[in-house]
Amino acid sequence: MSKGGRAVKAVALGGGHGLHAVLCALRLISDDLTAIVTVADDGGSSGRIRRELKVLPPGDLRMALAALAGDDPAHTAWAELLQHRIGGTGVLAGHPVGNLMLTGLLERHDDPVQALAALGELVGAVGRVLPMSPVPLDLVGEADRFDPDDPTRTRQIRGQVSIASTPGRVVSVRLLPPGAPACADAVDAVREADVVVLGPGSWFTSVIPHLLLRELGKALAGTAARVVVVLNLVPQAGETDDYAPHELLDLLQTHAEPFGGLPIDTVLADAGSVLDPDGLRRCTRALGARLVVSTLAADDSVERHDPVRLSEAISSVIEEPITGEPDGEASAWR
Repeated sequence: MSKGGRAVKAVALGGGHGLHAVLCALRLISDDLTAIVTVADDGGSSGRIRRELKVLPPGDLRMALAALAGDDPAHTAWAELLQHRIGGTGVLAGHPVGNLMLTGLLERHDDPVQALAALGELVGAVGRVLPMSPVPLDLVGEADRFDPDDPTRTRQIRGQVSIASTPGRVVSVRLLPPGAPACADAVDAVREADVVVLGPGSWFTSVIPHLLLRELGKALAGTAARVVVVLNLVPQAGETDDYAPHELLDLLQTHAEPFGGLPIDTVLADAGSVLDPDGLRRCTRALGARLVVSTLAADDSVERHDPVRLSEAISSVIEEPITGEPDGEASAWR
């Protein structure tokens, strides 16, 4: 797909499996791609590596590189190796090979962008993978509904894994250290993009964090790109069980308020996942956004986006002329 004779510049922000799904869809549309990845993971292999070696957690960055790997057999083989987890019961058990390779490159390069570019070249990456920040970050969440006698009482929870598994309801998140820098290349990518995609994914730990870094939050608030929000197919246990899809949009705007809000152009939702269509319509209309509801889930799993269906939905957004106003109902049910 082209825009004015050149490839559409697409930027996707997130982490983990949600970002992987969007990148698989976007590469069917454009080869001018940038993935901007959260760097607050503190669990599993990534958590072990960042605690021991004080580097960026490599797991989500590795997954993004694998999603963008080239189609050449050699590139595919390297991508498969990145994803391979070491077996056995020793100290390396459970580590994906790619996490160890990227960690070695992070230790050899002063700039994580260079380390990611080197590994991206090895897998023939279609596009770039960038960290949202050049330094590891921590998340602090505020949650309520712990105490049945006082459900409004809140407590703070630190760490991505703890936030994702809290028994209460997460209501907000913030980043540590305060004033952490954003990756300069990531900020530039957002400013130069034609389309910016947020979601799907872990809302509080993979999607919202991008809005919390000052430089990146300001770039997202001021971007001239079409901002597309892809809603999750199913609620995520521990994070968004008690939130309807339209409430997830409200959460995005609440966290983006310090920078003037997020200028959402289009919201993409799966037809089978919208239980309150009127509420979602009202919310998107209030945001000045269009709502596109179609079949986005894979046939073999209601929890996984089909890359072809998602790419077609995003393509329809890019091809739609900009009028300055959403369509009549701010929705398109397909």
